[in-house]
Amino acid sequence: MNNGKKTLFPFLFLFVAQFFYSTESNQAIDVPKEGEYEFWLTNADRSALFQKQLTSQTIAVGAPLPVINVESGTAFQTIDGFGCTLTGGSAMLLHQMSDSVRAGLLKELFAPNDKNIGISYLRISIGSSDLDERVFTYNDLPAGQTDTGMTKFSLDPDRTHLIPILKEILAINPDIKILGSPWSAPTWMKNNNSSIGGSVRIQYYGAYAHYFVNYIQGMKNEGISIDAITIQNEPLNPENNPSMVMQAAEQAHFITQHLGPKFAANGIDTKIILYDHNADRTDYPISILNDSAARVFVNGSAFHLYGGNISDLSAVHNAHPDKHLYFTEQWIGAPGNFAGDLKWHTGNLIIGAIRNWCRTVLEWNLAADPMLNPHTPGGCTKCLGILTISGDAFSRNPAYYILAHASKFVRPGSMRIASSVPGSLTNVAFLRSDGKKVLIVLNEGSSTQIFKIKEEKTEIVSFLTAGSVGTYVW
Repeated sequence: MNNGKKTLFPFLFLFVAQFFYSTESNQAIDVPKEGEYEFWLTNADRSALFQKQLTSQTIAVGAPLPVINVESGTAFQTIDGFGCTLTGGSAMLLHQMSDSVRAGLLKELFAPNDKNIGISYLRISIGSSDLDERVFTYNDLPAGQTDTGMTKFSLDPDRTHLIPILKEILAINPDIKILGSPWSAPTWMKNNNSSIGGSVRIQYYGAYAHYFVNYIQGMKNEGISIDAITIQNEPLNPENNPSMVMQAAEQAHFITQHLGPKFAANGIDTKIILYDHNADRTDYPISILNDSAARVFVNGSAFHLYGGNISDLSAVHNAHPDKHLYFTEQWIGAPGNFAGDLKWHTGNLIIGAIRNWCRTVLEWNLAADPMLNPHTPGGCTKCLGILTISGDAFSRNPAYYILAHASKFVRPGSMRIASSVPGSLTNVAFLRSDGKKVLIVLNEGSSTQIFKIKEEKTEIVSFLTAGSVGTYVW
């Protein structure tokens, strides 16, 4: 045993159980009793993986502790949900499982009750993403043909795996919200006639708006309600397969002259969300929201974090506080680094995106196989799913635990509330519709931190080892 361990052991011995206390003996403190509060823990060294901890009362130490002050009277944005992208490849792997195993797994992922993690928001691709077996849209035609009236539009490519899996998920949680995002328009609409890069020719803007309408109406006919769409996944990325470029001025024109009026004319209330790309180009959504003709059709803006800082998102909120923000994608590269992924994704997304006004946090793909398939030619070859699925066997990867700390407890309709950040104890707090409070805490420091959570007359004392995450519910 090294000297560090000798020094640390007696110190931690006092904290084998989590405990509660008052530092002001002359003040009545509402101390939660066993069963009235919960503490769920994931340690960076994997010694605890989203495990509910036993809690009890014990003697308080006298040393001053850092305090996380939670103020339930100061509220910010409403939360739509926490979740991931159900790629076509993810749906295929799920659909190929035996019925009984799949049913149990989907319940674990999506059922909103105490035994499951309760994912409440899904992103799906409109047409294929790069994590499908092949590239497709819903109106693929031989070279030289066009179909501006969408007479050959068909959801058939998604009827094999994606739509059946969505129906099973909706049977488990009918209230789950679904966001649709296209990776590319049909190639006959594009100025390079390719699934990679290029842009929609302006003469096909009307047809492309019709494409969105057919998609939303077609999914509704399948019993699947599309709550929101983004107009283009990563509109400044021409490298993926599929992919498509849509500059801010083009997106503004498409919304104002075509998509917005087309939705209105067809009675479609699906939200229109801008951008859907990195935090380093906040000028893109702001420029469209500055356009009075475009902004009337727009609900908000969506972001990834492959560039920029999560704090950049607040600039969009500050410029247009009446419009919403959504965090819609971040991948973990295989084989994963549990401690690093837990710390980065929890700090930047689960905590950071929410503290910077986002209403969702979505991890990238739900599942891949052990070889990180399927993917299109030129698609992501290193995207580690929330799950790795091989036949009926599956394992849970870092994003599973990262999401679970929020998705299980922060239900749609919860509100972010104020909380202080003492030192390395970054955190975010919520008030649920049932009146319970939820606090997610990450110890970003290099040593164990003992701290106090204070909200009105309730005081909670706890500790987290370096890089570990705790969710507290009371």
